[in-house]
Amino acid sequence: MRIHLIAVGTRMPSWVEEGYGEYAKRLPRECGLALKEIPMAKRQRNSDIARLVADEGQRMLAAIPDGSHVVALDVTGKQRGTPELAAALEQWLAGGRDVCLLVGGPDGLAPACLQRAHERWSLSLLTLPHPLVRILLAEQVYRAWSIVQNHPYHR
Repeated sequence: MRIHLIAVGTRMPSWVEEGYGEYAKRLPRECGLALKEIPMAKRQRNSDIARLVADEGQRMLAAIPDGSHVVALDVTGKQRGTPELAAALEQWLAGGRDVCLLVGGPDGLAPACLQRAHERWSLSLLTLPHPLVRILLAEQVYRAWSIVQNHPYHR
């Protein structure tokens, strides 16, 4: 199984790439984490935001491998504690399908992405900066894997 983090936005600061990379490299091959960056549509003063978000969404949907279990990160999604995430990861691993985590841009995910998702997950009631979300997701996936594997990282 592979976990695909499909996120809107490119050219992240080096601290984001380093933080994400640190946790992604810790995951074993059978639970690998791969980042697919989707370029953010250029916003201008009079931009049609709904159209731009829809365009980003179409590019995100095109990046989803066939047969994947899709999880949309959305404020309306279910909040999970670390043990619940570990249980979900265990189910994903047992299912044998790739998992795609969809992270939208500053204006959220396109309705088409939300409709395509098998489930929705909310990281927090707080508004988090999108670059930080990448690191947070990588760390939490690694932490969940460490719980499933009875690894001492999560104590």
